[in-house]
Amino acid sequence: MKEKTLLSWSGGKDSALALYKIRKNQKYDVTSLLQTVTRSYRRSSMHGVRQILLKQQARSVGIPLEEIYIPKNVTSEEYAGIMRKVLEKHLADGISSVVFGDIFLKDVRKYRENNLSRLGMKGVFPLWQKDSAELARSFIKLGFKAITTCVDGKVLDRTFAGRQFDERFLSELPDDIDPSGENGEFHSFVYDGPLFSERIRFKKGKTVLRDDRFHYCDLLPE
Repeated sequence: MKEKTLLSWSGGKDSALALYKIRKNQKYDVTSLLQTVTRSYRRSSMHGVRQILLKQQARSVGIPLEEIYIPKNVTSEEYAGIMRKVLEKHLADGISSVVFGDIFLKDVRKYRENNLSRLGMKGVFPLWQKDSAELARSFIKLGFKAITTCVDGKVLDRTFAGRQFDERFLSELPDDIDPSGENGEFHSFVYDGPLFSERIRFKKGKTVLRDDRFHYCDLLPE
């Protein structure tokens, strides 16, 4: 019998690849996608994707989406408290693990595991310490389609926002940028691939600068 688990879902390529790996493993049954949404913007945190597209994405993947609302400038303490309440509810239903798409940031993994352990839960990391470039190429070869929605202007030019995540994108990345954007250099939205029952339709809107640093490409539902 498969173990029921939750999956930390950003809507981006790493969480999609983590879900793909978990489904192939056949050890876990993902019962819910946990998605943080910035309350004032009604968009996914950091990735900046509209709620309507997030709902369409989850519907196509076939797993219920649980939107977790957080304030714009949430502190780590506030975030931990909000997540604790969400996880306690699932723990009461017998779910004791959460899947993450982290690759190599040890401090991030430790933070997640510490918070989970306080509740008697555990983290599952199917992409952990895999080669970042290999993961990026594997994502593309598997047939996933993604577009970059946010670029950190401190490390990457704004022209990388709103681009298809493909081999050309990877080849044009500066040498000091992680191919999977694991350090937060860029974020993405997955709109098609082996997990999807149907392609998510959208068109690109304007690219805007926020916090004098992050370039967001708006995706408009069609």
